[in-house]
Amino acid sequence: MAPRALWKGFLKIDELVCPVALHAAASTAERMSFHIINRKTGDRVRREMVDEETGKPVPREDQVKGYRTEENRYILLDPEEVASAVPKSDKTLDVSGFLACDAIETEYFDKPYYLTPADSGARAAYGLIHAGLVRESAAAIADAVLFRKERALLIRPHDGGLVAHTLKFDYEVRSAADAFDTIGDYDIGGEMLDLAKHIIETKRGAFDPEKFEDHYDAALAALVQAKIAGRALPKPKPRKEEKVVSLMEALRLSAGGKPKPKAAPRKSSKKPAQKKSA
Repeated sequence: MAPRALWKGFLKIDELVCPVALHAAASTAERMSFHIINRKTGDRVRREMVDEETGKPVPREDQVKGYRTEENRYILLDPEEVASAVPKSDKTLDVSGFLACDAIETEYFDKPYYLTPADSGARAAYGLIHAGLVRESAAAIADAVLFRKERALLIRPHDGGLVAHTLKFDYEVRSAADAFDTIGDYDIGGEMLDLAKHIIETKRGAFDPEKFEDHYDAALAALVQAKIAGRALPKPKPRKEEKVVSLMEALRLSAGGKPKPKAAPRKSSKKPAQKKSA
């Protein structure tokens, strides 16, 4: 059963218009979740918006967005004013171009959504768009206003349908050069590269999300179940002490080699000095 649609509108490519719906492709509903509780009363604590100066609660109808200026003043913006600032329709994914599916760096990806036909009458146009993208191994770039914010989306074919990824804007992604400029050049020898290649080849495989486990969430669930049942709390396994070894030794061990035996201390060839007689 398809998840509930979060948004319905139109996918527009020039004069071709297809009614579509967006569904969340990822969910955190299955994760362990907690409430904040008053330890003294056992009651749940709720958050409340209060005036920073008076400390008094502020009703929802009196809560508005405000922009802080350099003069430490706030410019107030009503929801209607914010909505009117974006002239584009909030019901259209307007395709502006196409590119290769792998042409966008992953750091620009934000949230994934499943894009489906909004109704049975949209299947023909939807199928045509899907088939065209598959044939050309292409993805579409679309502009849209989603959830009160202008966004760019990458739309690509996946498993008989379309997946739409919202994308971060360039100003939201920090420069890789700023992060990596202190690394410097690498000086890696041939044997090291051969060992690294061997390790990669022996562990190479296909992406299988079922192999990834949320150990932290599982540990929390075990902890909660133990407290419900009144059992002794599970004890964490002692962490393995990491040994510092040389880079070459670490590569040899990772490739299945045996650690080099430690060299025995040399015996001194000098004879012990004889004590002088008094």
